[in-house]
Amino acid sequence: MDDCLSYSYHMDDEIARFIRRVNPPKVVIDNDVYKNVTVIKVDSANKHGILLEVVQVLTDLNLTIKKAYISSDGGWFMDVFNVTNQDGNKVTDEIVLDYIRKSLGPDESSCFSPRSTIGVKQSVDFTVIELTGTDRPGLLSELCAVLTDLQCNVVNAEIWTHRAKAAAVLQVTDEETCSAVTDPERLSKIRKLLGYVLTGGSRSRRCREPKTTVSSSLNADRKLHQLMFADRDYDEWENYVDDEDKIGRVVPDVDVSNLHDLDYSIVMIKCKDRPKLLFDTVFTLTDMKYVVSHASIDAEGPEAYQEYYIRHTDGSPVKSEAERQRVIKCLKAAIQRRVFEGLMLELCTSDRVGLLSDVTRIFRENSLTVTRAEVKTKGGKALNTFYVRDASGYEVDAKTIDSIRQVIGQKILQVKGGNTEVKPSSQESQTGFLFGVFKSRSFVNFGLIRS
Repeated sequence: MDDCLSYSYHMDDEIARFIRRVNPPKVVIDNDVYKNVTVIKVDSANKHGILLEVVQVLTDLNLTIKKAYISSDGGWFMDVFNVTNQDGNKVTDEIVLDYIRKSLGPDESSCFSPRSTIGVKQSVDFTVIELTGTDRPGLLSELCAVLTDLQCNVVNAEIWTHRAKAAAVLQVTDEETCSAVTDPERLSKIRKLLGYVLTGGSRSRRCREPKTTVSSSLNADRKLHQLMFADRDYDEWENYVDDEDKIGRVVPDVDVSNLHDLDYSIVMIKCKDRPKLLFDTVFTLTDMKYVVSHASIDAEGPEAYQEYYIRHTDGSPVKSEAERQRVIKCLKAAIQRRVFEGLMLELCTSDRVGLLSDVTRIFRENSLTVTRAEVKTKGGKALNTFYVRDASGYEVDAKTIDSIRQVIGQKILQVKGGNTEVKPSSQESQTGFLFGVFKSRSFVNFGLIRS
């Protein structure tokens, strides 16, 4: 069976290369036609998932897609994207433009494949840990404390919470070797203890067992969407939509209807625009085995309008009302997962083992819960972003943030968003007690696991 699958994959790759040689992709980048945007045109032989790969490349480069026109009905794929850089200007960096041409163009090394990841930079080997379970205050702190106690350093991480669900993709290295953890017994112990934390020590509570893999690259966005989808966070929509209205979150408007004479289903989306919105919706449709035959995207204002003409991979439109409702729920969930709640805090300091555990413990001790986090390590520096809110549901108190910053360091932890204005303390702490006096506490001291 494995030999047959291997042969099938090999043949698929050979056919893809042959089609690519006969009809090589063409990428045209135009900075002259419009005053404020760069136009990127991609023409290529069509295949399932190619739209996602193109959007992935542009998203990984932190480009903003203002408008897009997609046509991929039949054997040919033709896309036009109007994009800007993060500052809202044309893309003029030749390194970025050359990367786009090579990634989307006829270069064999950049060949589209559902088993390859485009736009993700290689790094030293690390162990990838995938987690999903029921969210609760202090969960991230407990998970980080376990990893610190097991001599694992979290070098990169993405953590999402959505409708009482939590998902995380962590990239960790061994404290001594600074490389991936490969010992089977140690990996088994890591999975066991993290699973214990996810269930809160209760055997009756069900959760997916933590998964560990050794890798040198990873697309965390895709994996987090898949983890949330597998945990069926979209089924919780009715229970939380009223609460989201009350706290001021704008609920996305999504509708699905059929064009029976053309065998298409039309997906209409209207919501507040944000970075990576197009990636999230295109990925969801692709992962649910739908093919986008035509699409029109308009995100030039504060709101985004997306219109997709979709079919199943077997060529049929949405077949039932139950399926229609499922598509609507899944798209709404995909849009909302990345919408942050609470106050945005940025931490920048020298990286060390236990740093994330210490910081999240301080948040927990001050009744703050982390709704989303992005952890990066670059050149020995920790560049972490946290979105926090009060565990009781109230607005974050400015005095609480001020006391936390005095402990961690006023210049190390910065407030970057929200309605809370924090004025510097008269006795400003630049390094804080966190990085000077006390050492990281062992997770055993929390009483959650035995020594």
